[in-house]
Amino acid sequence: MDSGARTRWSALAASALIQCFAGSSYCFGIYSPALKSSQGYDQSALDAVAFFKDVGANVGILSGLLAAWAPGGLRRPWLVLLAGAALCAAGYLPMWLAVAGVAPAPLPLVCFYMFLGAQAQTFLNTADVVTAVENFPDRRGTVIGIMKGFLGLSGAILVQLQRTLCIDPGSFILMLAILPTAITLLLMYFVDVHSAQRRYNKKFLDAFSLIAVTVAGYLMVAIICDQVFVISSAVQSVCFVILLLLVMSPVAVVVKAQKTESKQRSLGERTGLLREETAEDSENASSSTALVESGQDMSPDKVNLNVVQAMCKLNFWLLFLAMACGMGSGLTTVNNISQIGGSLGYTSRETGTLVSLWSIWNFSGRFGAGYISDYFLRSQGVGRPFFIASTLLVMSAGHAIISSALPASLYIGSVLVGLCYGSQWALMPSITSEIFGLNHFGTIFNTVAVASPIGSYILSVRVVGYIYDKESPQGELACTGKHCFTLSFVIMACVCVFGSVVASVLFIRTRKFYRWVIYVRLISFVEK
Repeated sequence: MDSGARTRWSALAASALIQCFAGSSYCFGIYSPALKSSQGYDQSALDAVAFFKDVGANVGILSGLLAAWAPGGLRRPWLVLLAGAALCAAGYLPMWLAVAGVAPAPLPLVCFYMFLGAQAQTFLNTADVVTAVENFPDRRGTVIGIMKGFLGLSGAILVQLQRTLCIDPGSFILMLAILPTAITLLLMYFVDVHSAQRRYNKKFLDAFSLIAVTVAGYLMVAIICDQVFVISSAVQSVCFVILLLLVMSPVAVVVKAQKTESKQRSLGERTGLLREETAEDSENASSSTALVESGQDMSPDKVNLNVVQAMCKLNFWLLFLAMACGMGSGLTTVNNISQIGGSLGYTSRETGTLVSLWSIWNFSGRFGAGYISDYFLRSQGVGRPFFIASTLLVMSAGHAIISSALPASLYIGSVLVGLCYGSQWALMPSITSEIFGLNHFGTIFNTVAVASPIGSYILSVRVVGYIYDKESPQGELACTGKHCFTLSFVIMACVCVFGSVVASVLFIRTRKFYRWVIYVRLISFVEK
């Protein structure tokens, strides 16, 4: 029973707020100069720290295992959040002490600190995403898009806070140790799993979506204005207060939703899951309702698979391979976007704008893919792997545009790659939860996410780095001209085409499952 202030809406709002400040790994570029100068690192040493950051932020198997632990049949997302908060403090606090010169640390220890701090992000993200999916199982694409979208925006939000308060890079590390930890500890009480059989009004979920889009739009305008105009500290402070109000606005939605649902319960309205009144599918809907009420899972094998069982399935490896192509090439692009801009003659200000706007395109892909895939799944029964295949083709076009080195090609290409890269992070967890079930959802989708650093390592080191060094003049570290990255991005375009073919195979293999199991279940929900 939901009681008091703890409802699915308060859980969604609390998770969204935690996500808004959880993306500390996206801010590495802000404090890495302080880390490099204070410790006397060369570029190789700093790259080693960055590698441990990427591993920690993408390998979330431990957080998935903890999220799946449910003694007595009850999940405890607060425990996962508590572990994330502890890791955040345990990673960034000693790192700040090292940078401040209070407790110097050798490179291996700093790498370990970085790994712990980045791991905190996977624990917070896993708890928030898994809880949102269990509270809104019929709109999992939308809620995953909201959660992943806010996480994608968190880097830009933290940077805006740093600029408003004029925090130096060294002290920024201390802020990363304190702020996400404090917010998580303050809000984790509200993040809990509630009855999925209760009816809810979709307009409140749409309000969360609108808030997410508004925050992204506002941040985009703020980033562009910051790059184009000279903004005074007073104006910067006013802009950040407005941003803070937008970030806090889900609280108002929660209050309204809980008042509305309280009135409905007092009128004796029955609670349950949403059902779409579709007369032509009523027979299928009845059978699906029976399955739902009996508590049976909707996975292909009628079971909730654990991570080992999932890894024995061909569908797992098809999804993993497609993600290695998409996430790997996308991460490679953003990691090298400054160097690409430099080789093509872009100014540091122009490449800085590209890096800042990447979070907006990333968000748009995460939110848009979740919302759009939900719409077509509910209206036409189109399986989500279709959208992975489609976005990988678009990503291939983005890589091809960047490889052309035409005027403004980096702007256009980075938009397409950023949108499609973000979409993978919304589609992959949704597909994982539908194909393999919810019991071990957190563990399985974090295992699939390992494809991102693996793909990035292969493409960054073995392709982009190798070709860049080969094209550089003898004895020089920098390369200038379109030949520096053209071949690399042609290869990545081909990799994405291959990934699209793999995703198409997954779509064909799961097409009947989505049509006759997932779609049938969704049309059985009563919708206001």
